[in-house]
Amino acid sequence: MPESARPDRYRDMIRRPIFLYALCGSQRQASTSRRLLEALRQACPDGVNIAICDLIGDLPVFNPDNEGEKTPPQVETFAAEIRKADGLIVSCPEYAHGIPGGFKNALDWLVSRDEVPFKPLMFAHASHRGDLVLAQLTDVLRTMSLRIVQDAFLRLPIAGKSDETQAQMLLEARENGLLSASLDRFVRAIADRA
Repeated sequence: MPESARPDRYRDMIRRPIFLYALCGSQRQASTSRRLLEALRQACPDGVNIAICDLIGDLPVFNPDNEGEKTPPQVETFAAEIRKADGLIVSCPEYAHGIPGGFKNALDWLVSRDEVPFKPLMFAHASHRGDLVLAQLTDVLRTMSLRIVQDAFLRLPIAGKSDETQAQMLLEARENGLLSASLDRFVRAIADRA
């Protein structure tokens, strides 16, 4: 459908800033998942902003006894950023055939809250492997009622490559439009359901 024929809500969505919150499943400083998220942030079109979460490693271990009025301040801050976001981007490595513990802990804090149901989400995957973690995350996130936008899925296998090769691959993905194309599909999916 041409943009001129789209409903007004779509044009309004494109005109106002779109805030995407990126969650990295790895807490490593030199994480390839984080590096991919940084590249996506640099490839943002006008009117789209990506913030990368730096709170996951500081969250306490989830305990249902500490929910409600006892919710730790770090969790409230994390949840507030999730609430503000028009959509979420998840980039997560596979650890021992599963979801990294710290990342699963962050998700556990959100399960009984109201910030995530029906929030659009895209995956950005930095490895040619990791299908097990993608399957597990898909199951967990759908259970949490997040709306995974399959058309926006991005896979750029930079894991295991040298720093120079990673930088070159990320540059090429930015220049050939791979990164912006995934973001565009994600933003359109957000607008179509707004």
